[in-house]
Amino acid sequence: MSGKRFQQGGARAALFLSTLVVLASCGGDDPAATPVFTATTEILVTSEAGDRLAVKPNATFREGRASGTVIEVWPERTRQTLHGIGSSFTESSAFVLAHLDPDARRKVMRDLFSEDGANFSMARTTIGSTDFSVEGKYSYAAVVDDAALDHFSIGVDTDGFSRDKYPGIRDESFDLLPMIHEALDIKAGQDDPALRIVASAWTAPPWMKDIEDWYYRPPDEIGMEGTGGVLKDEYVSTFADYLVKYLDAYAAAGVNIWGLTPVNEPHGNSGNWESMHFTPETQNEFIKRHLGPALAAGGHDDVNLLFYDQNRDELEHWTDLILADPETAPYVYGTAVHWYSSTVNVYEDKLERVHEKFPDFEIINTEATIDNLGVAAGGGILDPDRYTESGWFGDDEWWWNANATDWAYSATWAPNVEDHPIYTPVHRYARNIIVSLDHWMTGWIDWNVVLDRDGGPNHVGNFCGAPIMIDTETGEVYYTPVYHVLAQFSRTIRPGDKAVQTERVLQDLGDDDLHASAAVSPEGLLSVQLLNTTREAIRFSLQIGAEYAELEIPANAVQTVRVQLPAH
Repeated sequence: MSGKRFQQGGARAALFLSTLVVLASCGGDDPAATPVFTATTEILVTSEAGDRLAVKPNATFREGRASGTVIEVWPERTRQTLHGIGSSFTESSAFVLAHLDPDARRKVMRDLFSEDGANFSMARTTIGSTDFSVEGKYSYAAVVDDAALDHFSIGVDTDGFSRDKYPGIRDESFDLLPMIHEALDIKAGQDDPALRIVASAWTAPPWMKDIEDWYYRPPDEIGMEGTGGVLKDEYVSTFADYLVKYLDAYAAAGVNIWGLTPVNEPHGNSGNWESMHFTPETQNEFIKRHLGPALAAGGHDDVNLLFYDQNRDELEHWTDLILADPETAPYVYGTAVHWYSSTVNVYEDKLERVHEKFPDFEIINTEATIDNLGVAAGGGILDPDRYTESGWFGDDEWWWNANATDWAYSATWAPNVEDHPIYTPVHRYARNIIVSLDHWMTGWIDWNVVLDRDGGPNHVGNFCGAPIMIDTETGEVYYTPVYHVLAQFSRTIRPGDKAVQTERVLQDLGDDDLHASAAVSPEGLLSVQLLNTTREAIRFSLQIGAEYAELEIPANAVQTVRVQLPAH
Protein backbone atom coordinates (compact mmCIF):
# COMPACT_ATOMS: atom_id res chain seq x y z
CA MET A 1 0.00 0.00 0.00
CA SER A 2 3.01 2.28 0.25
CA GLY A 3 2.83 5.41 -1.80
CA LYS A 4 -0.55 4.87 -3.48
CA ARG A 5 -1.47 7.64 -5.89
CA PHE A 6 -4.70 8.88 -7.46
CA GLN A 7 -4.53 7.68 -11.06
CA GLN A 8 -6.00 9.30 -14.14
CA GLY A 9 -7.32 7.57 -17.24
CA GLY A 10 -5.01 6.99 -20.21
CA ALA A 11 -6.63 9.55 -22.54
CA ARG A 12 -6.50 12.34 -19.98
CA ALA A 13 -2.90 11.50 -19.11
CA ALA A 14 -1.88 11.50 -22.80
CA LEU A 15 -3.47 14.91 -23.31
CA PHE A 16 -1.70 16.24 -20.23
CA LEU A 17 1.70 14.94 -21.33
CA SER A 18 1.36 16.29 -24.87
CA THR A 19 0.51 19.69 -23.44
CA LEU A 20 3.65 19.70 -21.34
CA VAL A 21 5.80 18.80 -24.35
CA VAL A 22 4.42 21.75 -26.26
CA LEU A 23 5.03 24.11 -23.36
CA ALA A 24 8.53 22.85 -22.89
CA SER A 25 9.32 23.40 -26.58
CA CYS A 26 7.79 26.89 -26.58
CA GLY A 27 8.99 28.05 -23.19
CA GLY A 28 12.28 29.28 -21.81
CA ASP A 29 13.90 32.60 -22.63
CA ASP A 30 13.58 32.49 -26.42
CA PRO A 31 11.74 35.70 -27.41
CA ALA A 32 11.18 34.31 -30.88
CA ALA A 33 9.26 31.29 -29.65
CA THR A 34 5.87 30.64 -31.22
CA PRO A 35 3.12 32.32 -29.15
CA VAL A 36 1.24 29.87 -26.98
CA PHE A 37 -1.38 32.02 -25.28
CA THR A 38 -3.61 34.90 -26.25
CA ALA A 39 -5.37 35.67 -22.98
CA THR A 40 -6.21 34.29 -19.57
CA THR A 41 -9.24 31.99 -19.48
CA GLU A 42 -10.81 33.22 -16.24
CA ILE A 43 -9.96 35.49 -13.33
CA LEU A 44 -11.82 35.09 -10.02
CA VAL A 45 -11.52 37.40 -7.00
CA THR A 46 -12.70 37.29 -3.41
CA SER A 47 -11.79 40.45 -1.52
CA GLU A 48 -12.43 42.67 1.47
CA ALA A 49 -14.03 45.15 -0.95
CA GLY A 50 -16.94 42.74 -1.37
CA ASP A 51 -15.97 40.48 -4.26
CA ARG A 52 -17.21 36.91 -3.79
CA LEU A 53 -15.80 34.69 -6.52
CA ALA A 54 -16.30 37.68 -8.79
CA VAL A 55 -15.36 37.19 -12.45
CA LYS A 56 -12.92 39.88 -13.60
CA PRO A 57 -11.84 40.90 -17.14
CA ASN A 58 -9.25 38.66 -18.74
CA ALA A 59 -5.71 39.82 -19.46
CA THR A 60 -3.76 39.36 -22.72
CA PHE A 61 -0.32 37.79 -23.07
CA ARG A 62 2.70 39.15 -24.90
CA GLU A 63 6.04 37.66 -25.81
CA GLY A 64 9.09 38.48 -23.73
CA ARG A 65 10.44 38.46 -20.19
CA ALA A 66 8.56 40.44 -17.55
CA SER A 67 10.25 42.72 -15.05
CA GLY A 68 9.25 44.06 -11.65
CA THR A 69 7.06 41.83 -9.50
CA VAL A 70 6.71 38.52 -11.33
CA ILE A 71 4.95 35.24 -10.62
CA GLU A 72 6.58 32.67 -12.89
CA VAL A 73 4.89 29.33 -13.49
CA TRP A 74 6.34 26.24 -15.18
CA PRO A 75 3.40 23.99 -16.14
CA GLU A 76 5.79 21.34 -17.48
CA ARG A 77 7.43 20.95 -14.05
CA THR A 78 4.73 18.94 -12.36
CA ARG A 79 4.82 17.91 -8.74
CA GLN A 80 2.29 16.11 -6.51
CA THR A 81 -1.18 14.96 -7.56
CA LEU A 82 -3.88 16.81 -5.61
CA HIS A 83 -7.06 15.59 -3.92
CA GLY A 84 -8.58 19.05 -3.46
CA ILE A 85 -10.10 21.08 -0.65
CA GLY A 86 -12.73 20.23 1.95
CA SER A 87 -14.27 20.65 5.39
CA SER A 88 -15.58 18.37 8.15
CA PHE A 89 -18.72 16.59 9.27
CA THR A 90 -19.24 16.75 13.04
CA GLU A 91 -22.16 16.10 15.34
CA SER A 92 -22.20 19.81 16.15
CA SER A 93 -22.55 20.67 12.46
CA ALA A 94 -25.42 18.20 12.08
CA PHE A 95 -27.11 19.58 15.20
CA VAL A 96 -26.98 23.15 13.86
CA LEU A 97 -28.35 22.09 10.47
CA ALA A 98 -31.18 20.15 12.17
CA HIS A 99 -32.50 23.56 13.30
CA LEU A 100 -33.30 24.47 9.68
CA ASP A 101 -36.28 23.40 7.63
CA PRO A 102 -35.24 20.58 5.26
CA ASP A 103 -35.36 22.85 2.19
CA ALA A 104 -33.18 25.49 3.86
CA ARG A 105 -30.80 22.81 5.09
CA ARG A 106 -30.57 21.30 1.61
CA LYS A 107 -29.63 24.70 0.21
CA VAL A 108 -26.77 25.01 2.73
CA MET A 109 -25.59 21.49 1.90
CA ARG A 110 -25.73 22.24 -1.83
CA ASP A 111 -23.73 25.41 -1.23
CA LEU A 112 -21.08 23.20 0.36
CA PHE A 113 -20.96 20.17 -1.92
CA SER A 114 -22.55 20.94 -5.29
CA GLU A 115 -20.74 22.13 -8.41
CA ASP A 116 -22.57 25.44 -8.07
CA GLY A 117 -21.38 25.76 -4.46
CA ALA A 118 -18.01 25.14 -2.87
CA ASN A 119 -17.87 21.69 -4.50
CA PHE A 120 -15.72 20.24 -1.73
CA SER A 121 -13.87 17.11 -2.86
CA MET A 122 -12.53 16.14 0.57
CA ALA A 123 -14.12 15.83 4.01
CA ARG A 124 -13.34 14.58 7.48
CA THR A 125 -15.59 12.88 9.96
CA THR A 126 -15.27 11.75 13.54
CA ILE A 127 -15.21 8.25 15.03
CA GLY A 128 -17.12 8.69 18.28
CA SER A 129 -17.40 11.90 20.26
CA THR A 130 -15.20 15.01 20.24
CA ASP A 131 -15.35 18.42 21.82
CA PHE A 132 -17.61 19.29 18.85
CA SER A 133 -20.31 16.92 20.02
CA VAL A 134 -23.45 18.35 21.58
CA GLU A 135 -23.03 16.57 24.90
CA GLY A 136 -19.93 14.48 24.17
CA LYS A 137 -18.66 11.36 25.89
CA TYR A 138 -20.00 8.64 23.62
CA SER A 139 -18.50 5.78 21.65
CA TYR A 140 -19.71 2.85 19.56
CA ALA A 141 -18.75 0.31 22.23
CA ALA A 142 -20.56 1.39 25.37
CA VAL A 143 -20.51 -1.99 27.12
CA VAL A 144 -17.52 -2.17 29.45
CA ASP A 145 -14.97 -4.93 28.79
CA ASP A 146 -16.75 -6.05 25.62
CA ALA A 147 -13.47 -7.18 24.09
CA ALA A 148 -15.25 -9.05 21.29
CA LEU A 149 -17.20 -5.86 20.46
CA ASP A 150 -20.42 -7.83 20.34
CA HIS A 151 -22.39 -4.72 21.26
CA PHE A 152 -20.69 -2.37 18.76
CA SER A 153 -23.18 0.06 17.18
CA ILE A 154 -23.03 3.32 15.22
CA GLY A 155 -26.62 4.05 16.23
CA VAL A 156 -25.60 7.23 18.02
CA ASP A 157 -24.72 8.74 14.62
CA THR A 158 -28.29 8.21 13.37
CA ASP A 159 -30.39 8.77 16.51
CA GLY A 160 -31.12 12.41 15.71
CA PHE A 161 -32.05 15.12 18.20
CA SER A 162 -35.28 15.20 20.14
CA ARG A 163 -37.41 18.33 19.87
CA ASP A 164 -38.55 17.72 23.45
CA LYS A 165 -34.97 18.09 24.60
CA TYR A 166 -33.91 20.71 22.04
CA PRO A 167 -37.03 22.79 21.21
CA GLY A 168 -35.50 24.50 18.17
CA ILE A 169 -34.98 21.28 16.22
CA ARG A 170 -36.89 21.16 12.90
CA ASP A 171 -35.79 17.72 11.71
CA GLU A 172 -35.48 15.20 14.54
CA SER A 173 -34.01 12.54 12.21
CA PHE A 174 -31.05 14.59 11.03
CA ASP A 175 -27.69 13.58 12.51
CA LEU A 176 -24.06 12.97 11.59
CA LEU A 177 -24.60 9.99 9.28
CA PRO A 178 -27.66 11.51 7.54
CA MET A 179 -25.55 14.63 6.98
CA ILE A 180 -22.90 12.57 5.23
CA HIS A 181 -25.59 10.78 3.21
CA GLU A 182 -27.01 14.11 2.07
CA ALA A 183 -23.58 15.30 0.95
CA LEU A 184 -22.96 12.07 -0.97
CA ASP A 185 -26.40 12.33 -2.58
CA ILE A 186 -25.57 15.84 -3.79
CA LYS A 187 -22.20 14.70 -5.13
CA ALA A 188 -23.73 11.66 -6.87
CA GLY A 189 -25.62 13.84 -9.31
CA GLN A 190 -22.47 15.58 -10.59
CA ASP A 191 -19.95 14.91 -13.33
CA ASP A 192 -17.27 14.96 -10.60
CA PRO A 193 -18.84 12.94 -7.75
CA ALA A 194 -15.75 12.12 -5.69
CA LEU A 195 -15.78 12.94 -1.98
CA ARG A 196 -12.74 11.58 -0.16
CA ILE A 197 -13.72 11.19 3.51
CA VAL A 198 -11.05 10.86 6.19
CA ALA A 199 -12.25 9.41 9.51
CA SER A 200 -10.49 10.09 12.83
CA ALA A 201 -11.04 8.82 16.35
CA TRP A 202 -10.47 11.21 19.26
CA THR A 203 -10.27 8.38 21.76
CA ALA A 204 -10.96 4.73 22.35
CA PRO A 205 -13.92 3.91 24.62
CA PRO A 206 -12.88 4.75 28.20
CA TRP A 207 -12.78 1.13 29.36
CA MET A 208 -9.95 0.48 26.91
CA LYS A 209 -7.73 3.17 28.50
CA ASP A 210 -5.64 3.34 31.65
CA ILE A 211 -7.62 6.31 33.06
CA GLU A 212 -10.96 4.57 32.37
CA ASP A 213 -12.48 7.92 31.51
CA TRP A 214 -12.88 10.12 28.46
CA TYR A 215 -10.27 12.54 29.75
CA TYR A 216 -8.91 13.70 33.07
CA ARG A 217 -8.62 17.38 33.92
CA PRO A 218 -7.23 17.86 37.47
CA PRO A 219 -8.23 20.80 39.68
CA ASP A 220 -6.20 23.93 39.01
CA GLU A 221 -4.75 23.92 42.51
CA ILE A 222 -3.00 20.60 41.92
CA GLY A 223 -0.80 22.20 39.30
CA MET A 224 -0.49 19.14 37.05
CA GLU A 225 -1.36 18.64 33.39
CA GLY A 226 -4.44 16.68 32.44
CA THR A 227 -4.45 13.66 30.16
CA GLY A 228 -6.54 11.61 27.78
CA GLY A 229 -4.84 8.42 28.88
CA VAL A 230 -3.33 5.58 26.85
CA LEU A 231 -4.55 2.19 25.71
CA LYS A 232 -4.33 -0.66 28.19
CA ASP A 233 -2.05 -3.40 26.89
CA GLU A 234 -4.89 -5.91 26.84
CA TYR A 235 -7.02 -3.67 24.61
CA VAL A 236 -4.51 -2.48 22.00
CA SER A 237 -5.68 -5.06 19.47
CA THR A 238 -9.31 -4.44 20.51
CA PHE A 239 -9.00 -0.78 19.52
CA ALA A 240 -7.72 -1.83 16.10
CA ASP A 241 -10.77 -4.10 15.78
CA TYR A 242 -12.94 -1.18 16.91
CA LEU A 243 -11.70 0.94 13.99
CA VAL A 244 -12.28 -1.92 11.54
CA LYS A 245 -15.80 -2.40 12.94
CA TYR A 246 -16.43 1.30 12.28
CA LEU A 247 -15.32 0.96 8.66
CA ASP A 248 -17.55 -2.11 8.26
CA ALA A 249 -20.56 -0.37 9.78
CA TYR A 250 -20.17 2.78 7.69
CA ALA A 251 -19.69 0.74 4.52
CA ALA A 252 -22.88 -1.18 5.34
CA ALA A 253 -24.60 2.19 5.73
CA GLY A 254 -23.46 3.26 2.26
CA VAL A 255 -20.46 5.38 3.26
CA ASN A 256 -17.04 4.24 2.07
CA ILE A 257 -14.29 5.84 4.11
CA TRP A 258 -11.34 6.94 1.93
CA GLY A 259 -8.78 7.64 4.67
CA LEU A 260 -8.27 6.78 8.34
CA THR A 261 -6.15 8.16 11.16
CA PRO A 262 -5.68 6.03 14.32
CA VAL A 263 -6.33 8.97 16.64
CA ASN A 264 -6.70 12.73 16.47
CA GLU A 265 -3.86 14.75 18.07
CA PRO A 266 -1.93 12.00 19.84
CA HIS A 267 -0.06 14.57 21.94
CA GLY A 268 -3.34 15.14 23.77
CA ASN A 269 -4.96 18.39 24.85
CA SER A 270 -4.08 18.53 28.54
CA GLY A 271 -7.23 16.66 29.45
CA ASN A 272 -9.64 19.32 28.26
CA TRP A 273 -11.83 17.04 26.11
CA GLU A 274 -11.91 13.59 24.53
CA SER A 275 -8.40 12.46 23.63
CA MET A 276 -5.93 9.58 23.78
CA HIS A 277 -2.15 9.64 23.70
CA PHE A 278 0.35 7.95 21.43
CA THR A 279 4.07 8.54 21.09
CA PRO A 280 5.70 8.01 17.68
CA GLU A 281 7.00 4.72 19.03
CA THR A 282 3.67 3.44 20.35
CA GLN A 283 1.72 4.53 17.25
CA ASN A 284 4.31 2.84 15.07
CA GLU A 285 3.90 -0.41 17.00
CA PHE A 286 0.11 -0.04 16.91
CA ILE A 287 0.11 0.32 13.11
CA LYS A 288 2.49 -2.48 12.21
CA ARG A 289 1.41 -5.03 14.85
CA HIS A 290 -2.32 -4.34 15.09
CA LEU A 291 -4.10 -1.80 12.88
CA GLY A 292 -2.33 -2.49 9.59
CA PRO A 293 -2.85 -6.27 9.79
CA ALA A 294 -6.44 -5.77 11.00
CA LEU A 295 -7.25 -3.53 8.03
CA ALA A 296 -5.75 -6.07 5.63
CA ALA A 297 -7.55 -9.00 7.25
CA GLY A 298 -10.83 -7.09 7.24
CA GLY A 299 -10.67 -6.30 3.54
CA HIS A 300 -9.90 -2.62 4.09
CA ASP A 301 -6.45 -2.44 2.54
CA ASP A 302 -7.94 0.11 0.11
CA VAL A 303 -8.46 2.55 3.00
CA ASN A 304 -5.63 5.09 3.03
CA LEU A 305 -3.99 5.00 6.44
CA LEU A 306 -2.64 8.34 7.65
CA PHE A 307 -0.68 8.69 10.88
CA TYR A 308 0.16 11.52 13.30
CA ASP A 309 -2.81 13.93 12.75
CA GLN A 310 -1.33 16.78 14.79
CA ASN A 311 0.59 20.04 14.44
CA ARG A 312 3.36 20.41 11.88
CA ASP A 313 6.16 21.36 14.26
CA GLU A 314 6.67 17.70 15.31
CA LEU A 315 6.08 16.24 11.87
CA GLU A 316 9.66 15.23 11.11
CA HIS A 317 10.11 13.27 14.32
CA TRP A 318 7.05 11.14 13.54
CA THR A 319 7.82 10.60 9.87
CA ASP A 320 11.48 9.78 10.53
CA LEU A 321 10.43 6.95 12.83
CA ILE A 322 7.31 5.56 11.17
CA LEU A 323 8.06 5.93 7.46
CA ALA A 324 11.59 4.64 7.92
CA ASP A 325 10.29 1.42 9.50
CA PRO A 326 10.12 -1.19 6.71
CA GLU A 327 7.45 -3.15 8.61
CA THR A 328 5.15 -0.16 9.08
CA ALA A 329 5.57 1.75 5.82
CA PRO A 330 3.75 -0.80 3.61
CA TYR A 331 0.55 -0.17 5.59
CA VAL A 332 0.81 3.64 5.37
CA TYR A 333 -0.43 6.06 2.73
CA GLY A 334 0.96 9.20 4.30
CA THR A 335 0.72 11.57 7.21
CA ALA A 336 -1.98 13.96 8.43
CA VAL A 337 -1.19 17.37 9.90
CA HIS A 338 -2.98 20.31 11.54
CA TRP A 339 -2.11 24.00 11.51
CA TYR A 340 -2.37 24.95 15.21
CA SER A 341 1.31 25.22 16.04
CA SER A 342 1.44 28.85 14.90
CA THR A 343 -0.51 31.47 13.05
CA VAL A 344 2.15 32.80 10.70
CA ASN A 345 4.47 29.84 10.05
CA VAL A 346 3.29 27.25 7.54
CA TYR A 347 6.37 25.10 8.20
CA GLU A 348 7.06 24.71 4.50
CA ASP A 349 10.67 23.81 5.30
CA LYS A 350 9.47 20.74 7.22
CA LEU A 351 7.09 19.79 4.42
CA GLU A 352 9.98 20.00 1.95
CA ARG A 353 12.31 17.88 4.07
CA VAL A 354 9.69 15.21 4.72
CA HIS A 355 8.92 14.97 1.00
CA GLU A 356 12.61 14.83 0.12
CA LYS A 357 13.17 11.94 2.52
CA PHE A 358 9.90 10.12 1.82
CA PRO A 359 8.71 11.12 -1.68
CA ASP A 360 6.29 8.19 -2.05
CA PHE A 361 4.09 9.23 0.87
CA GLU A 362 1.51 12.00 1.00
CA ILE A 363 0.94 14.89 3.40
CA ILE A 364 -2.67 15.99 3.96
CA ASN A 365 -3.92 18.79 6.22
CA THR A 366 -6.87 17.32 8.11
CA GLU A 367 -7.84 20.16 10.45
CA ALA A 368 -7.76 23.96 10.62
CA THR A 369 -10.08 26.49 12.23
CA ILE A 370 -10.33 29.90 13.82
CA ASP A 371 -10.23 29.01 17.49
CA ASN A 372 -10.90 30.72 20.82
CA LEU A 373 -13.98 32.57 19.59
CA GLY A 374 -15.42 34.71 22.36
CA VAL A 375 -12.97 33.41 24.94
CA ALA A 376 -11.07 35.97 27.00
CA ALA A 377 -7.33 35.60 26.68
CA GLY A 378 -5.56 34.50 29.81
CA GLY A 379 -3.48 37.62 30.32
CA GLY A 380 -0.16 36.11 29.27
CA ILE A 381 2.93 37.80 27.94
CA LEU A 382 1.36 38.62 24.59
CA ASP A 383 -1.89 39.91 26.01
CA PRO A 384 -1.87 41.38 29.50
CA ASP A 385 -5.27 42.98 28.83
CA ARG A 386 -7.25 39.74 28.26
CA TYR A 387 -8.27 40.41 24.67
CA THR A 388 -11.63 38.88 23.69
CA GLU A 389 -12.60 38.03 20.14
CA SER A 390 -16.01 39.36 19.16
CA GLY A 391 -18.06 40.50 16.20
CA TRP A 392 -17.46 37.54 13.91
CA PHE A 393 -21.12 36.73 13.12
CA GLY A 394 -22.49 38.67 10.16
CA ASP A 395 -19.45 40.95 10.03
CA ASP A 396 -17.28 40.38 6.94
CA GLU A 397 -14.86 43.06 8.05
CA TRP A 398 -13.87 40.99 11.09
CA TRP A 399 -12.68 38.11 8.88
CA TRP A 400 -10.54 40.39 6.69
CA ASN A 401 -8.67 42.10 9.53
CA ALA A 402 -6.42 41.17 12.45
CA ASN A 403 -9.12 40.23 14.96
CA ALA A 404 -8.49 36.54 15.76
CA THR A 405 -6.28 34.83 18.32
CA ASP A 406 -4.99 31.29 18.43
CA TRP A 407 -4.73 28.80 21.29
CA ALA A 408 -1.28 30.07 22.33
CA TYR A 409 -1.89 33.81 22.02
CA SER A 410 -1.74 34.52 25.73
CA ALA A 411 0.24 31.52 26.94
CA THR A 412 3.29 32.36 29.00
CA TRP A 413 4.77 28.94 28.18
CA ALA A 414 4.30 28.99 24.42
CA PRO A 415 7.47 28.56 22.36
CA ASN A 416 8.19 31.19 19.71
CA VAL A 417 5.59 33.58 21.04
CA GLU A 418 6.17 35.83 18.04
CA ASP A 419 4.43 33.18 15.93
CA HIS A 420 1.16 33.73 17.81
CA PRO A 421 0.01 37.30 17.16
CA ILE A 422 -3.51 38.55 16.56
CA TYR A 423 -4.12 37.53 12.97
CA THR A 424 -6.41 37.95 9.96
CA PRO A 425 -8.61 34.86 9.47
CA VAL A 426 -8.81 35.04 5.66
CA HIS A 427 -5.06 35.53 5.37
CA ARG A 428 -4.33 32.54 7.57
CA TYR A 429 -6.54 30.25 5.50
CA ALA A 430 -5.36 31.44 2.10
CA ARG A 431 -1.68 31.61 3.08
CA ASN A 432 -1.75 28.13 4.58
CA ILE A 433 -3.44 26.53 1.58
CA ILE A 434 -1.34 28.31 -1.06
CA VAL A 435 2.02 27.77 0.64
CA SER A 436 1.22 24.18 1.67
CA LEU A 437 0.18 23.12 -1.83
CA ASP A 438 3.33 24.77 -3.15
CA HIS A 439 5.33 22.51 -0.80
CA TRP A 440 4.03 19.02 -1.55
CA MET A 441 0.77 18.86 0.37
CA THR A 442 -1.84 16.87 -1.57
CA GLY A 443 -5.08 17.87 0.17
CA TRP A 444 -6.40 20.39 2.68
CA ILE A 445 -9.42 19.94 4.99
CA ASP A 446 -11.05 22.53 7.26
CA TRP A 447 -12.67 21.68 10.62
CA ASN A 448 -16.47 22.04 11.30
CA VAL A 449 -18.24 22.94 8.07
CA VAL A 450 -21.16 24.57 9.93
CA LEU A 451 -21.47 25.95 13.49
CA ASP A 452 -23.91 28.16 15.37
CA ARG A 453 -23.45 31.92 15.81
CA ASP A 454 -21.35 31.36 18.96
CA GLY A 455 -18.99 28.90 17.29
CA GLY A 456 -20.58 25.79 18.82
CA PRO A 457 -22.16 23.80 20.20
CA ASN A 458 -19.10 22.55 22.00
CA HIS A 459 -19.60 20.62 25.21
CA VAL A 460 -16.41 22.00 26.81
CA GLY A 461 -16.65 25.61 25.59
CA ASN A 462 -13.95 25.35 22.90
CA PHE A 463 -15.74 27.67 20.45
CA CYS A 464 -14.41 28.03 16.91
CA GLY A 465 -15.27 29.59 13.57
CA ALA A 466 -16.68 27.79 10.55
CA PRO A 467 -17.20 28.58 6.85
CA ILE A 468 -20.94 28.82 7.50
CA MET A 469 -22.42 29.98 10.82
CA ILE A 470 -26.12 29.81 11.61
CA ASP A 471 -28.27 31.53 14.23
CA THR A 472 -30.31 28.57 15.44
CA GLU A 473 -32.95 30.86 16.96
CA THR A 474 -33.65 33.02 13.91
CA GLY A 475 -32.49 30.71 11.13
CA GLU A 476 -30.13 33.36 9.74
CA VAL A 477 -27.37 31.73 7.68
CA TYR A 478 -24.06 33.62 7.52
CA TYR A 479 -21.58 32.69 4.80
CA THR A 480 -18.31 33.95 6.20
CA PRO A 481 -15.56 35.25 3.88
CA VAL A 482 -13.70 32.03 4.66
CA TYR A 483 -16.52 30.13 2.93
CA HIS A 484 -16.01 32.13 -0.26
CA VAL A 485 -12.23 31.69 -0.12
CA LEU A 486 -12.53 27.94 0.37
CA ALA A 487 -15.14 27.75 -2.40
CA GLN A 488 -12.83 29.63 -4.78
CA PHE A 489 -9.97 27.26 -4.04
CA SER A 490 -12.14 24.14 -4.13
CA ARG A 491 -13.75 24.99 -7.46
CA THR A 492 -10.35 25.53 -9.07
CA ILE A 493 -8.22 22.87 -7.32
CA ARG A 494 -9.76 19.54 -8.25
CA PRO A 495 -8.91 15.86 -7.69
CA GLY A 496 -6.31 14.72 -10.19
CA ASP A 497 -4.81 18.17 -10.75
CA LYS A 498 -1.03 18.35 -10.44
CA ALA A 499 0.79 21.07 -8.56
CA VAL A 500 3.40 22.80 -10.70
CA GLN A 501 6.49 24.80 -9.89
CA THR A 502 6.18 28.52 -9.24
CA GLU A 503 8.61 31.26 -8.35
CA ARG A 504 8.01 34.73 -6.90
CA VAL A 505 10.06 37.82 -7.70
CA LEU A 506 8.81 40.49 -5.31
CA GLN A 507 9.93 44.02 -6.16
CA ASP A 508 9.59 46.44 -3.23
CA LEU A 509 7.32 43.95 -1.40
CA GLY A 510 7.67 41.97 1.81
CA ASP A 511 7.77 38.19 1.71
CA ASP A 512 4.26 37.94 3.20
CA ASP A 513 2.70 40.56 0.89
CA LEU A 514 2.03 38.32 -2.12
CA HIS A 515 1.78 34.50 -2.16
CA ALA A 516 1.28 32.18 -5.11
CA SER A 517 0.90 28.53 -6.06
CA ALA A 518 -0.35 26.78 -9.19
CA ALA A 519 -1.83 23.52 -10.43
CA VAL A 520 -2.76 22.11 -13.82
CA SER A 521 -5.69 19.83 -14.62
CA PRO A 522 -5.45 16.68 -16.80
CA GLU A 523 -7.14 18.74 -19.53
CA GLY A 524 -4.42 21.39 -19.35
CA LEU A 525 -6.30 24.10 -17.42
CA LEU A 526 -3.73 25.97 -15.35
CA SER A 527 -4.98 27.62 -12.11
CA VAL A 528 -2.74 30.11 -10.32
CA GLN A 529 -3.78 30.96 -6.75
CA LEU A 530 -2.69 34.31 -5.28
CA LEU A 531 -3.08 36.15 -1.97
CA ASN A 532 -2.50 39.87 -1.44
CA THR A 533 -2.25 40.59 2.29
CA THR A 534 -1.69 44.34 1.87
CA ARG A 535 -3.99 47.37 1.85
CA GLU A 536 -2.95 48.30 -1.69
CA ALA A 537 -3.55 46.69 -5.05
CA ILE A 538 -0.44 44.93 -6.34
CA ARG A 539 0.52 44.97 -10.02
CA PHE A 540 2.46 41.95 -11.18
CA SER A 541 3.24 39.92 -14.26
CA LEU A 542 2.34 36.28 -14.77
CA GLN A 543 5.17 34.66 -16.73
CA ILE A 544 4.55 31.32 -18.47
CA GLY A 545 7.32 30.18 -20.79
CA ALA A 546 8.27 32.96 -23.18
CA GLU A 547 5.11 35.00 -22.58
CA TYR A 548 3.66 37.11 -19.80
CA ALA A 549 0.47 38.92 -18.89
CA GLU A 550 0.29 42.07 -16.80
CA LEU A 551 -2.25 41.77 -13.98
CA GLU A 552 -3.40 43.42 -10.79
CA ILE A 553 -4.66 41.76 -7.61
CA PRO A 554 -6.90 44.02 -5.50
CA ALA A 555 -6.07 45.01 -1.95
CA ASN A 556 -6.69 42.35 0.70
CA ALA A 557 -7.81 39.74 -1.79
CA VAL A 558 -7.58 36.17 -3.01
CA GLN A 559 -7.29 35.84 -6.77
CA THR A 560 -7.37 32.82 -9.10
CA VAL A 561 -5.97 33.26 -12.62
CA ARG A 562 -6.79 30.43 -15.03
CA VAL A 563 -5.10 29.80 -18.37
CA GLN A 564 -6.01 27.07 -20.84
CA LEU A 565 -2.85 25.44 -22.09
CA PRO A 566 -2.74 24.26 -25.71
CA ALA A 567 -3.79 20.73 -26.51
CA HIS A 568 -1.69 18.97 -29.16
